[in-house]
Amino acid sequence: MFDAGVLGMLVNRIMRKPVTVITPDTPVQAAAALMAKLEVGALPICENGRLVGIVTDRDIVVRWAMKVVCDRPVSEIMTPRVATCLADQTVEQAAYLMSDLQVRRLVVLNGEEEVVGMLTVGDIANDVSEELAGQTLGEIVEAR
Repeated sequence: MFDAGVLGMLVNRIMRKPVTVITPDTPVQAAAALMAKLEVGALPICENGRLVGIVTDRDIVVRWAMKVVCDRPVSEIMTPRVATCLADQTVEQAAYLMSDLQVRRLVVLNGEEEVVGMLTVGDIANDVSEELAGQTLGEIVEAR
């Protein structure tokens, strides 16, 4: 099915780290500026060291840009149900999770549920297997 080197490779080998997190009170404009500076499409949102949400470039465009009223906190537009995986899961397991949830990125947690990285379909394509990434992307965009 996939290149034998893919099977068993752990997420922590290819995840993006360190990951920058913000708080629920971070202003949307500041979050957008930080995304631009870091060249990322999403920022995990943590409160007291715990993951409570994620804000994506899409959240900002769809939920905020059309109702720009000064600078509101990201808690008003964040997605509270965050797709996550563990750093010690295999990349293949993470890809299947992306497929099941139809998401292009996962926040990577350690065993203590602390944010330690981000994993995207692009990371899988660039660092592991274009075939696995292509199959994952196909499942993500498939209408269900």
